Amino acid sequence: MADQADEHHIPPTVPRKSATFDDYTLSEIRRAAATGIYDIRGGGTKRRVPHFDDLVFLGASMSRYPLEGYRERCDTAVTLGTRFATKPIELKIPITIAGMSFGSLSAQAKEALGRGASAMGTSTTTGDGGMTEEERGHSDKLVYQVLPSRYGMNPDDLRRADAVEVVVGQGAKPGGGGMLLGQKITERVAEMRTLPEGIDQRSACRHPDWTGPDDLAIKIQELREITSWEKPIYVKIGAARPYYDTALSVKAGADVVVVDGMQGGTAATQEVFIEHVGIPTLAAIPEAVRALQELDMHRKVQLVISGGIRSGADVAKALALGADAVSIGTAALVALGDNDPALEEEYQKMDTTAGAYDDWHEGNDPAGITTQRPELAQRLDPIRGGRRLANYLAVLTMELQTLARANGKSNVLSLEPEDLVALTVEAAAMARVPLAGTTWIPGNENRDRPGSGPTLD
Repeated sequence: MADQADEHHIPPTVPRKSATFDDYTLSEIRRAAATGIYDIRGGGTKRRVPHFDDLVFLGASMSRYPLEGYRERCDTAVTLGTRFATKPIELKIPITIAGMSFGSLSAQAKEALGRGASAMGTSTTTGDGGMTEEERGHSDKLVYQVLPSRYGMNPDDLRRADAVEVVVGQGAKPGGGGMLLGQKITERVAEMRTLPEGIDQRSACRHPDWTGPDDLAIKIQELREITSWEKPIYVKIGAARPYYDTALSVKAGADVVVVDGMQGGTAATQEVFIEHVGIPTLAAIPEAVRALQELDMHRKVQLVISGGIRSGADVAKALALGADAVSIGTAALVALGDNDPALEEEYQKMDTTAGAYDDWHEGNDPAGITTQRPELAQRLDPIRGGRRLANYLAVLTMELQTLARANGKSNVLSLEPEDLVALTVEAAAMARVPLAGTTWIPGNENRDRPGSGPTLD
């Protein structure tokens, strides 16, 4: 009888979840249905896209000799703004701190970033909303951003800066403006930005006084006149059409072009922007380099890359692909203490967890970094935070030098695409380096040269 029962028993089917409608997607549908508003968050894209991890260095062997780490120099200095500026910025390391505003960040965080960067001989950047004394006072080299909002902008601070960065776009939201919710518009932030206190602020998505590259050229001339032609002028673009945008920036008169890939962070914007607009950093670098090479401006106009830089290996790979320097934002905040597991209990109370916390716009950051609440901001010791950032930058630099020496280079800017191969077809196609174990660069069949595409002719 038992055998007969077994014959008629059908084992249960294991439930199978949809790859398209995964748990996160289902939760977003429910959230949208319940609230009727789109999701806003900080950070960069969380989807998996081809990145620097998909490249590896070949290293030196017979054809090239490695350098001894403790006996042979490996220089890391870089100068930005050599094209027109009479006072270009000289950095000891090719790693800078990206623009993050006071308002988005606490005054303590801005001070800590200045302290850490200065200790390592590199620069910080203001972000939207103007210049704070904490930042200027503790940043040996400070880049002043000119954004579409013009919040807090004034000629005196332009002259006090060491360089000026005209922001056309950001990697997390090319074509979109920023957000700063009312709970972070304190009396001081409101005064700096000439805004009502406690009212949500949305920055413009384009500059109010120019609409294209010809107008940008005029704006750059104005900025040069205001700063007596001393300060380097950067143009920052979100990675969308980096070939043409880099070329147009150069033709408009930029000294430095900053290209920010889609892994770049932001304090707050729509989730749909972060995940569905722009191209990966890895795909943007070769396009920007190609534009500079075709204009005979590579290394004459410096290229700074940002968007997902985490380690010395990332820095080395960006330089090998043709960048002169990189810029970090999210990683710098983590170095200060953002998303620290030690604060897990407080993250849990906000229905999140360390490593996933991205509601920076709400101003409740228990680490005291992305907040304007005094009782939270006081938790961040700027001196200790600056020391932690300096330590992190030192490690990135040592890792960068280690990889450069392993490839036989006495200067990190001597790293080149020939030092790299890709582990995936996608990364090989984007970075335009061979697939490991082959000489094949996908997409280069029947082309006159590697990476050829539309030209500037």
